[in-house]
Amino acid sequence: MTTDQIPPEVRPVVRVGAPTERRNPLSADLDLMSTRDMLAVINEADRRVPAAVAEVLDEIAAAVDLAVTALRDGHRVHYFGAGTSGRLGVLDAVELIPTFNSPRDWFCAHVAGGQDAMWQAVEDAEDNHRLGAAEAAGCVASGDVVVGLAASGRTPYVLGALAASRARQAATVLLCANPEAEAARDVDVFIGVDTGPEVVTGSTRMKAGTAQKLVLNAFSTAVMVRLGRVYSNLMIDVVATNAKLRGRMITILVEATGCSEELCRQALHAADGDLKTALVSLVSGADVTKARAALTRSAGQVRGALALLAT
Repeated sequence: MTTDQIPPEVRPVVRVGAPTERRNPLSADLDLMSTRDMLAVINEADRRVPAAVAEVLDEIAAAVDLAVTALRDGHRVHYFGAGTSGRLGVLDAVELIPTFNSPRDWFCAHVAGGQDAMWQAVEDAEDNHRLGAAEAAGCVASGDVVVGLAASGRTPYVLGALAASRARQAATVLLCANPEAEAARDVDVFIGVDTGPEVVTGSTRMKAGTAQKLVLNAFSTAVMVRLGRVYSNLMIDVVATNAKLRGRMITILVEATGCSEELCRQALHAADGDLKTALVSLVSGADVTKARAALTRSAGQVRGALALLAT
């Protein structure tokens, strides 16, 4: 018998005690406020999120180090989440490809309920511990890093995936908005962001979702920086898939080298459109062939290639 065949009155009921489910006294009578006052309450609540994220930077750094080590050793990073949390994981993973030219299999996002859950709620999918465990068992390998995304810190699908991943000798991380989550003791790194009660009680797409987005942005960006896909603060592995991005490549070369736009265009053309090769060539004065060889020897690290060419 499937869940939708079970009468509503006998389906499982769970009352969650996470901070995200508590009532926020500052938004009492929200429905009686003027539109402007309502927005002010939401904005004031949102201001708490960056400060809450700042309290867990050490934990985020630990997760970054795990992911960098895994990716350098040929392993992968997985996100497992449900609802808003799962969708944020997908968003983060897919944006790394055009921004940093990240290999498609570096970051893998899994959502309870599959692709359909990106557009609509899939009933009871997040409550399926076995589904999360089975998905993890089917794709997670020893040496991978698995990041569980769950606002409450107790989502069965996510906890199932984390348990199965631990059994496969993967490193595990739990990101949630519940510093009191019991699952904290079962993972290698616990990131519990204290965002408190939501403006609309239980609506974790709000502060909890914003916190997860901030943490994921910081986490994946730091991983890409550590892996040499940023030079200074420039995205040197950007994929030029449209006119704007092709223009950005020229801008990056001008900013990074101080050379004229025309010289940067010539270098990029000589490097067959490879931004990093053109950059190394312009900064070092080496020809494209030597620049490309130095990048190969330094595993794609621009600063490492420049150091090789300087010796």
